[in-house]
Amino acid sequence: MWTEFKRVSNLMTAEMWKEVLEGEGLPTRILPEGDILDWADRTPFRIMVPKGREHVAEEILRKL
Repeated sequence: MWTEFKRVSNLMTAEMWKEVLEGEGLPTRILPEGDILDWADRTPFRIMVPKGREHVAEEILRKL
């Protein structure tokens, strides 16, 4: 099960957050706002982390 951790304004930012979180060992998914067919560079995205692991993502952000 996945839960939303953060919202970002575009695909490049979403991919950067994904790399940061996964670089620290936290599985991460990115999903576009709305329909999956709307996947584009300027579409807002949601950063998803495993449910119950949000505190790990917060700790990673504190280390930055």
